[in-house]
Amino acid sequence: AGAATRPALVLGALVAALMMLGAEAVWLDLPPTGTKCVSEEIQPNVVVVADYMLMYEAHATAHPTVAVTSPYGNTVHHKENATVGQFAFTTSEAGNYLACFWLDSAEKGSGVSLNLDWKIGIATKDWDSVAKKEKIEGVELELAKLEAAVESIHHNLLYLKAREAEMREVSEKTNSRVAWFSILSLGVCVVVSALQLWHLQGFFQKKKLI
Repeated sequence: AGAATRPALVLGALVAALMMLGAEAVWLDLPPTGTKCVSEEIQPNVVVVADYMLMYEAHATAHPTVAVTSPYGNTVHHKENATVGQFAFTTSEAGNYLACFWLDSAEKGSGVSLNLDWKIGIATKDWDSVAKKEKIEGVELELAKLEAAVESIHHNLLYLKAREAEMREVSEKTNSRVAWFSILSLGVCVVVSALQLWHLQGFFQKKKLI
């Protein structure tokens, strides 16, 4: 089972790393009422940077609010009247980070679109600045990018292996509890059957049927 899961772990880490490298902006349509949210599953100690901008089809009458929460519900970013802005933080918890946008106005606007450019991990690096600072270009710069990608894949593999070990431990504990519950249920059934037989035997003896 362990050997079978290794390719899946490697594939998962590669996909995660490629997603980090190829981070792209997304467009969302904000409803006049309600909330529009975007979530991303991120491991601990990862840099997250996101730029957002709202576009109005008509005159801006609504006042948008943005709130970003961690997997345990801690607020990592909150801003009102957030027509244009950025949030950046380093994750301290593993799980889904949620960025929600809604319109705060008695006179709800219509035709509001949101552009969100969410970058994670190595995608947040400014490679132009790195190239200028370290005086590298061309092949050396591409090798530096590949090295960062390999390191990211390695960290993802370690994270996925840790998650797999946690899930295996939970599964083994659950199986153990189910086994003990089955044994206990069987014991109760045996005891109840014995009591029923004893009761029936006493009943038949009183009625002098046996």
